Amino acid sequence: KRARGLGVGAALVRAVEEAARERGLTGVDLHAQTHALGFYERLGYEAYGPEFPDAGMPHRAMRRAL
Repeated sequence: KRARGLGVGAALVRAVEEAARERGLTGVDLHAQTHALGFYERLGYEAYGPEFPDAGMPHRAMRRAL
């Protein structure tokens, strides 16, 4: 919780995206906890499909084209 709002999460996501680009991928898919959808949406991800449980918590699949 102490690191929230410092840009650490966004930097990690951007690093994954850059690694994906270097490998020639054209998009990134992830499974986000529903309470974090806004975070990923601000980074350009779009939710798709129904909500589903993972590790006892509700999730949504998300995707961003690179």
